[in-house]
Amino acid sequence: MSSWRAEYLAALQARDAREQANKEVYDAYTRLADRAASLSTTPGPKVPKSEKKEKAGQTVASTSVAVDVSAAQVRQNLAEAQRSRGELETRIVAVTSELEKLQLKSTMDSRRITELAMEKSNLVKKLRDRDEELRGKSKLLEDVHDETLSLTIELNMAEDTNKKLKLENQELVDRWMARKGQEAEAMNTASKF
Repeated sequence: MSSWRAEYLAALQARDAREQANKEVYDAYTRLADRAASLSTTPGPKVPKSEKKEKAGQTVASTSVAVDVSAAQVRQNLAEAQRSRGELETRIVAVTSELEKLQLKSTMDSRRITELAMEKSNLVKKLRDRDEELRGKSKLLEDVHDETLSLTIELNMAEDTNKKLKLENQELVDRWMARKGQEAEAMNTASKF
């Protein structure tokens, strides 16, 4: 999503670099033109006509020297501008290379972020499923524990009932045996054995 912004920013920076590359040449030319205009429009001191003829030869010579000096200055400014342009182009290449590297890294990081976000959502879903499964198992364990307790209570009650019935049965057997024993003795006494 940010790649279009980066491309737009890079295009603006390239345009600015192109426009600023020759700025010094334009400024030097403007200064030269201003100087030339000021030399041609600046009136000299009032000189008598005889001196004007003598000065005319000198003015032409001084004007040609001034033009030579101005041309040399322009050449020097042009050479400086060319050197500056070369440096700027080198910097543009380096910055463009760095920008491309960073854009590639950004793209790779964006993909990695997307992958990690998907993995996180899958893990969160698995965790929810696992929590739900654990809750179900915990409930099942609770139910089994409750059932075990109720069966243990029933077993204890059944054992208590069994003990009581055994005691009661033993008492009945003992009373029956005693009664049968008395009957047998009564029969033996009656028959006088």
